[in-house]
Amino acid sequence: MRTATGRRPGLLPLPLVLGLLAGALPVAATFGVIVGSVDVSFADTWRITAHRLLPGLVEPDWPRAHEAIVVTARAPRVLLAAMTGAGLAGVGAVLQTLVRNPLADPLLLGISSGATLGAVLVVIGGVTLFGAYSMPAAAFLGALGTLVAVYLLARTGRRMTVTRLILSGVVVGQVCSAMASLMIMMSGDPHASRAVQRWTLGGLGGTTWEDLPLAAVAVGVGLLATAAATPALNVLQLGEEMAHGMGLRVHRFRALMFVATSLATGVLVALSGPIGFVGLMMPHIARLLVGTDHRRAVPVAVLLGASFMVMADLAARTLAAPQEIPVGILTALCGAPFFLWLMRRDARAGKTMG
Repeated sequence: MRTATGRRPGLLPLPLVLGLLAGALPVAATFGVIVGSVDVSFADTWRITAHRLLPGLVEPDWPRAHEAIVVTARAPRVLLAAMTGAGLAGVGAVLQTLVRNPLADPLLLGISSGATLGAVLVVIGGVTLFGAYSMPAAAFLGALGTLVAVYLLARTGRRMTVTRLILSGVVVGQVCSAMASLMIMMSGDPHASRAVQRWTLGGLGGTTWEDLPLAAVAVGVGLLATAAATPALNVLQLGEEMAHGMGLRVHRFRALMFVATSLATGVLVALSGPIGFVGLMMPHIARLLVGTDHRRAVPVAVLLGASFMVMADLAARTLAAPQEIPVGILTALCGAPFFLWLMRRDARAGKTMG
């Protein structure tokens, strides 16, 4: 039994969940900074942070190498991981409602492949129409174009079935991936080809402070748009006809949200490569904890995604040290079993979507 807001009896109180997750994120971020090939103590990490934020607050008696590791190498990477996880989780929650499919995800719908193709056009093809912002701009346009193509291909009349949506995402995503791979193979620069091929597996290596403002703007815009749209998303999940009857301009709303989600996805893919399944798993875990009301589920999913990505990136750096595992491989290893469990759960429940 559910209430009108989609909250099932027995779910965890929202303040408790948000409090725990808000406390878990800085803990995860701290471990992300202190653990690595050179360990930095917990005390030194926070003293260095305090010194950088408020110079003169503490006496800088730690090794200079430790400060360089914390400030230059690990802190920007941890922050980008948190923003990436938060952004992908928020995008996944929105997409699953917009297309009315619990299996929707930027990777599964081909959006990440479209963003990758746009980024490869810049790296390999030398397309630099937007100057320093050419890669994120091209990734955004690729993500948006792919999402629109999948949506149009999946619709028949006024209906969109699960089968058509997934098949459309697979087809469009494969076409984009094939075009990106062809460009990589045809490239005359083997170093660029290797770099792009590794980047397409997803990873946060080489993150600098210069990468963070653009990611913060893209994720911030996406999350603010999502927060403002939570009432409309709650209405839309009741069905298109009911949403129309309640005064929601469904097609216009979808178009605006497609732009916002594509902006976040495109920029994040440009900075970290395509990282799959985060946008699939986190919204479902959030709904299991606090219910389907987007006002409750979205902030929980965002915090879950941020902490998960920080810990996934930490695992990517340390599990096979000194080698680094692309973080996209680890998220896929976590997400694929979750995807199969989700399909089996829906099949046992006799759910039909479309």
